[in-house]
Amino acid sequence: MKFILDHIFTVVVVLISGGYLLFAGLGRGGKRASPLEVTQLINRGKSTVVDVRTPQEFATGHLRDAKNIPLADLTARIGELEKSKNRAIVVVCQSGAHAGKAVRQLGAAGFADVVRLDGGIAAWQTAGLPIAK
Repeated sequence: MKFILDHIFTVVVVLISGGYLLFAGLGRGGKRASPLEVTQLINRGKSTVVDVRTPQEFATGHLRDAKNIPLADLTARIGELEKSKNRAIVVVCQSGAHAGKAVRQLGAAGFADVVRLDGGIAAWQTAGLPIAK
């Protein structure tokens, strides 16, 4: 206790910076799922896959039965997913970087179970999993 009182400034700085790092790490893009976990969700039949890449990127290959809603259009087209609110939503982008924003938007719109494919379609292909064209 004496150490804390003698070094209160240092302790406060450590707590604030640690809290910030924890908050930034947890809030960045929501829940993630590996290609294996996404495969399991799809095979159970209780998920909807939303690909937020551009139509041109989507045409080069995508997960089976994925719905293409580009990230730029997601806010305007979120109503298309209303009937999937009771299902898990899997968000896919090219590398996993843009899917985080979509996960946050869907969460704010009331979708409770939303995950992003960690590593995106690139990780999916690296794992040797099939894509549809």
